[in-house]
Amino acid sequence: MFKAVLIEKDDAGYRAAVKELDEAALPEGDVGVRVEYSSLNYKDGLAITGRGAVVRKFPMVAGIDLVGTVESSAHPGVAVGDKVILNGWGTSEVHWGGLAQRARVRGEWLVPLPAAFTPRQAMAIGTAGYTAMLCVMALERHGVVPQRGEVLVTGASGGVGSVAIALLSRLGFTVVASTGRPQEADYLRELGATTIIDRSELGLPGRALGKERWAGVVDTVGSHTLANACATTLYRGTVAACGLAQGLDFPASVAPFILRGVTLVGIDCVMAPREERIEAWSRLARDLDVHKLERMTREIGLGEVVDTAAALLDGQERGRIVVDVDR
Repeated sequence: MFKAVLIEKDDAGYRAAVKELDEAALPEGDVGVRVEYSSLNYKDGLAITGRGAVVRKFPMVAGIDLVGTVESSAHPGVAVGDKVILNGWGTSEVHWGGLAQRARVRGEWLVPLPAAFTPRQAMAIGTAGYTAMLCVMALERHGVVPQRGEVLVTGASGGVGSVAIALLSRLGFTVVASTGRPQEADYLRELGATTIIDRSELGLPGRALGKERWAGVVDTVGSHTLANACATTLYRGTVAACGLAQGLDFPASVAPFILRGVTLVGIDCVMAPREERIEAWSRLARDLDVHKLERMTREIGLGEVVDTAAALLDGQERGRIVVDVDR
């Protein structure tokens, strides 16, 4: 038996709670993992609360992240005793996820835990931090360098935003943080932001083109914020879009793209190729200041996940939330 956050939907309604499950109920997979830590991301919050149509199969064990030790393996690239990380790949959607003490998954979904990180640190990074690194890599691929100008990070006090600020500042970028939580200004400056702006500057309907300001953007918000970020990006700048906290819509015009040559890059962290994941984790090991990582992280137990998920969606949490699945 093992404990897990189980999401159920039936005639009694939609609900999530910590339950004891039989290992025989684990889904198909060629690798068994003893989970040590998981994390709580925005997507987990949507799944656990039912505020977003994330879960497509019930009952479902929540959690898009896990780190742990391989207990059994029929996969040629994964050995018993390996320390491994899983991010995404449909977990918590169609395959049982990582907010549990045990998991059975496909070996090709796993990447090695970098030697630079402890298991806890790996989940302090989690999908949010790995996504932030994918965004930074996308900006670099499209020629965004510190000398070109400021980089905007929206939803700055969230998990992706916090890690993005820490990464970009260490790489020498001048970072502007957009947030709806002005009380977090000191926290964002500690992570490396040089300027803090209120999200209202970008969150309302705007013009097709605005004054050029950003060489690059990491956007976690979507909707009007993404549209306005594109409209104020420098000529041949790049916007990496990875989130939908404000909404799925994109009320923009083609003007930034055809008049300024702006590039809009979509960042998919769920199904990204394994080689790209390994590169992202290697870059995180090199470019992320673990002291800043600790500053943005707090730890909870499995029994606190459901309540914390609601608080996360309500904007009452900041940074990263690590889950110790054994408490």
